[in-house]
Amino acid sequence: MITLKRTTSDNADFQKLIAIFDEYLIDIDGKERDFFSFYNNKYLEHVVVCYENDAPVGCGGFKEYDFDTAEIKRMFVHPEHRKKGIASLILNELESWATELQYSSYILETSPKLENAIALYKKSGYKIIPNFGQYIGVENSVCMKKII
Repeated sequence: MITLKRTTSDNADFQKLIAIFDEYLIDIDGKERDFFSFYNNKYLEHVVVCYENDAPVGCGGFKEYDFDTAEIKRMFVHPEHRKKGIASLILNELESWATELQYSSYILETSPKLENAIALYKKSGYKIIPNFGQYIGVENSVCMKKII
């Protein structure tokens, strides 16, 4: 049985998943690891943790980017639980929550090496945009946006 829980980044299950995610990203981010780590390890008031049979298997969060835009952060599904639609469930829940809070667009940043993530975002209606904020000029970043 799959369930979703709205919480914050203080949630212990979220922190466990993010520790696994950060290890996974070491190879992907390479020499830019410290740069990405600085922006990714911030408190998030809006986090979703996905459970399969009461075990945490995936997560994601968002924060305000500007008054009508939420930035999707820390999307991750444990490798043993991929290809089950979990990432889509998490993303849909994050978007629903952000919409409830009156955000009308969503942005995100990911690595060009995470081809499956990019495919998920495109399938979900995101379009590639010029890099925003701290990602301007960062070659190892792909930025995307969805307007509702």
